[in-house]
Amino acid sequence: MMGLMFALKIILKSAFRHKTRTLLTMGSVVIALVAFGLLRTVVNAWYAGVAASSATRLVTRNSISLTFPLPMAYKDKIRQVKGVTDVSWGSWFGGIYINEKNFFANFAVDPKSYLKLYPEYLIGPEQKAAFLNDRRGAVAGIKLARRFGWKVGDLVTLKGTVYPVDLDFVIRAIYRGKDKNTDESQFFFHWDYLNESVKKAAPERADEVGFFMEGISGPLLAPAISAQIDSMFKNSLAETLTETEKSFQLSFISMTEALLMVIQLVSFVIIAIIMAVAANTMAMTVRERMGEYAVLKTLGFGGFRIAGLIAGESMVIVMTGCILAIALTYPAAHAFRAQLGDYFPVFNINRRLFIFYAEASLLVGLVAAVFPAWKVIKTPIAEGLRRAG
Repeated sequence: MMGLMFALKIILKSAFRHKTRTLLTMGSVVIALVAFGLLRTVVNAWYAGVAASSATRLVTRNSISLTFPLPMAYKDKIRQVKGVTDVSWGSWFGGIYINEKNFFANFAVDPKSYLKLYPEYLIGPEQKAAFLNDRRGAVAGIKLARRFGWKVGDLVTLKGTVYPVDLDFVIRAIYRGKDKNTDESQFFFHWDYLNESVKKAAPERADEVGFFMEGISGPLLAPAISAQIDSMFKNSLAETLTETEKSFQLSFISMTEALLMVIQLVSFVIIAIIMAVAANTMAMTVRERMGEYAVLKTLGFGGFRIAGLIAGESMVIVMTGCILAIALTYPAAHAFRAQLGDYFPVFNINRRLFIFYAEASLLVGLVAAVFPAWKVIKTPIAEGLRRAG
């Protein structure tokens, strides 16, 4: 026990002998780990929609592109497919609130069927009834409402971009997500209200939808139901592509897959940089103290015991940086969310990230000590003493 306490005392004194160097190394570890954590969280946020997808929901769109519409009449045929329990529909409106900087997802849906398909959107019964009974009513996510200071009863106008109409809405409900992966920054309203406005401004575009959403009785039925729906509209003027909600979300992510790969690569390069910084620090330390280690050898310290002291010093520096990084990750994520939260509706720190911090720090601390320790073990006492002073 006394030997362990003595070794710990030597390690702590050695680690902070050159305070400036040690603090700079710790700072490098902190910055690198926090940067790694934010980059990994960005990647996770990008896949948040996929994580929140239901295995019992399908999406049907035009086989050419989501920008091409589908006839509203398709819904009756889709309902007849065995295994389909619910059908809803919607169209991306892409409206602008005040100016182009205020981007958020807004679309027209069939209210009753849509809310039935998406029980993760939690709305109070009174607000839900008010929304369903008001043709001009709209629902906003709690994050979106906080962003613009909206409350129930407020009037909101969206300028049309996809459709040649500007629509006025009354906020009738504000929803919260059932869990942390639910997007709370969406805005949706009655499809009938949009369709009535389009009939007046552009009649040729009326009675068309951007997509259908189907609830199915079981996830194992998804391939068969998807194939049956698409076969019904094969060789029509508007052929369809039906896929699971997860696949539908992944189709958007695939457009930026190269960017995500670069982000993931950079995040691991950061860990390699930490390793290089820590290894350089320990190499400098060993080179300066070679004479001291030679003296310890003459006092009976074995080479591996000295290597343990070097590894311990490396671990103290790196693990202290790790602890500070854990403490600073949440404030850094909060600042990041405040600046770029509009582009990442779901931006949550996964606590498993801290386990990786610890594992990476242990690896870095040990690897950084390997070469310096090996050098000390291999250096003869006489040669080490010549370097003293």
